Amino acid sequence: MRIPVALLLSALLLPQAFAGAAEVPGAAAIRSLIDRQQTAWNNHDLEGFMSGYWNSRELTFFSGAHESKGWQAALDRYRKNYQAPGHEMGKLEFTNLRIEPLGPDSAFVRGEFHLTMPDGKTPHGLFTLIFKRFPEGWKIIHDHSSGE
Repeated sequence: MRIPVALLLSALLLPQAFAGAAEVPGAAAIRSLIDRQQTAWNNHDLEGFMSGYWNSRELTFFSGAHESKGWQAALDRYRKNYQAPGHEMGKLEFTNLRIEPLGPDSAFVRGEFHLTMPDGKTPHGLFTLIFKRFPEGWKIIHDHSSGE
């Protein structure tokens, strides 16, 4: 019995054609973590928000022309900018998330953030995140955010 070459090629190539449409490994867990961060922020829970970050001195955060290093430094910066007297956290929304694997235990995430402040201002911007899978789950190990 001879199988036509076109049928054989179709059978071999069709699964690869749909491979790009498949869910990225870890994407559901990463999206869930980002959703939990958004909820924590909107509940004024900075520690909950920070639970998505790698609790290490090696965590890096780039914002504008500034670099901060370490989980505690990032938390302190958020407290100063969003919980100090005269500062509000506002309502946070993440949109246009794009998750790309870098390997089995790392991923690159791009997206937008939108804040709606009580005074009507709407700071917004772009971010890129590097995620790493640890035994306790996915964590952000690098955050580069820029906004207006």
